[in-house]
Amino acid sequence: MDHTFDDPKVAAVFAAYSEPAARALRALRSLIFETATGLEAVGEIEEGLRWGQPSYLTPHTKSGSTIRIDRIKGADDHCALYVHCQTRLVDTFKQHYPDTLTYDGNRAVLFDADAPLPKAEHRHCIALALTYHRWK
Repeated sequence: MDHTFDDPKVAAVFAAYSEPAARALRALRSLIFETATGLEAVGEIEEGLRWGQPSYLTPHTKSGSTIRIDRIKGADDHCALYVHCQTRLVDTFKQHYPDTLTYDGNRAVLFDADAPLPKAEHRHCIALALTYHRWK
């Protein structure tokens, strides 16, 4: 499932990525929209830019914490799913996936753009972020 870009600024950011990063981040973006669709409490996702990064919010239900995605600066073959560093999200991800996923402190899940995305794990992390204000 590939969502069209409603925001031309977000489309421009994706167009500027290297091919490996763009492919990986498009897959992650699709997974965010797919996951949100399956969560009744989340409502419509709003896509925009925050700090120059593609960002996904739940403005209608306010059920979740903002998710941002981007390549790692200086490493086009590595990408990240960022969450607000003052939440318990990354700690919660680490409890579920201590050895399966790679983390950057309390702010991101890192992944290799050239490797298959661990969909089940990422889907679960995305669902936790999109419903954070309902379970925290």
